[in-house]
Amino acid sequence: MTTAQVEFTEAELLSNHDVSAPLIAGGVRCHGGFTDDGTYVSPRTKFRVPGVLAWQDKHRAEFGTEILHAPLELWPENFPNLDQARFLIKSGVNEPLIATLTRIGTVEGYGANIRLLQPGNLQKHFVEDLAGTAMDHLGRGLFEAHGRDEAGWEEEAGHKDMWFAARDVAFDGQSADIDIEAMLARMGFGQPGSGIAVERLLPDDIDANLELIANFMVRVLFIEISAFHTFRWAEAWLSDPDLVAGDGEAADLVSYIRADETPHVDYLRTALTEMRDRTWIGDTGKRYPGTEMIGRLWDAGLEQSLGAGREAGRKAIRGEVEHWILQRPNGKDILAEFDSLGSVEKAA
Repeated sequence: MTTAQVEFTEAELLSNHDVSAPLIAGGVRCHGGFTDDGTYVSPRTKFRVPGVLAWQDKHRAEFGTEILHAPLELWPENFPNLDQARFLIKSGVNEPLIATLTRIGTVEGYGANIRLLQPGNLQKHFVEDLAGTAMDHLGRGLFEAHGRDEAGWEEEAGHKDMWFAARDVAFDGQSADIDIEAMLARMGFGQPGSGIAVERLLPDDIDANLELIANFMVRVLFIEISAFHTFRWAEAWLSDPDLVAGDGEAADLVSYIRADETPHVDYLRTALTEMRDRTWIGDTGKRYPGTEMIGRLWDAGLEQSLGAGREAGRKAIRGEVEHWILQRPNGKDILAEFDSLGSVEKAA
């Protein structure tokens, strides 16, 4: 049995490490900061990171199972791919990449909605004890810390504005000349029916709020994992001084966001594992194996992430690529060459 601390107050899970210097991006104070040697330190990780490790060790000791994991390799590379991104910039068609960075930042802002989930007393829905688990801390700091990371908190900007800052640094403020609202509308934001309806997948007597929370966690987990393709892709071309402005500052910002997202992935998969290995109790008193409950949500979420969700995102980005390329005098030729650099993805 682990002797590490497994019980935390909300204040502890929201507390920061001491840093020597703040993170300033585009003149905006962001969360996180730097140690004396220049190492970036993610926000709200003083207790959150060791807490997740302790919960994982505790779970392995008590249940003898490993923590859920979805390898990044399940998801295809980013679209547009790296060669296509470089080609767009060299061709003077920056707008689709500005649109992509804007879209990512907007999605990050929406991610703050996870703090609106209200787990309440989860113990009544499970047979086994929840004390000293990630599950028991979801509504006591973990969801709130996640939301603050994404959208910022008080005077500190979060990932939403960090992506926007990376965009503006890399393209030297070019986004100011683009109708961002129209761009987001073309990409499906704020349009009727643009959301994905989620049907109930679990037995009727499973608490609806519990299913909502678990389902939301699964879907956010897959978004977070697949985003690591985006981080790697964005860091590669944003760090190239021959392509974009900022001497690598934009790429550094993305690397900081990537570091911040790792605790999100870890607490989500830990809590979902704890749900998987416990016995669920329905409103009628009937008991259900957690492997079946989480299994249904996991399989449906993965199918959506690799199928409809991925296709919707790719379609939105493709629409922006065509919208801007075809405004150029030689647009058809540019589009043909763009497609030639991503023929495998196009065929898929």
